[in-house]
Amino acid sequence: MADLQIKLVKSLIGSTQPQIATARALGLRKIGDVTVQPDNDATKGKIKKLSHLLEVSEVE
Repeated sequence: MADLQIKLVKSLIGSTQPQIATARALGLRKIGDVTVQPDNDATKGKIKKLSHLLEVSEVE
């Protein structure tokens, strides 16, 4: 199973509190932050909630 590289490309300003909490749970705090997360259902749900703010790529 591969990992996912997740990058925050848009600001969290104007986002709802649950969206901000989800970004923090992924380890993303400011624009340009990058994190590597496992490719599982929980991570995919978080990505779906923030899809308009993120860039996602697969890492081997």
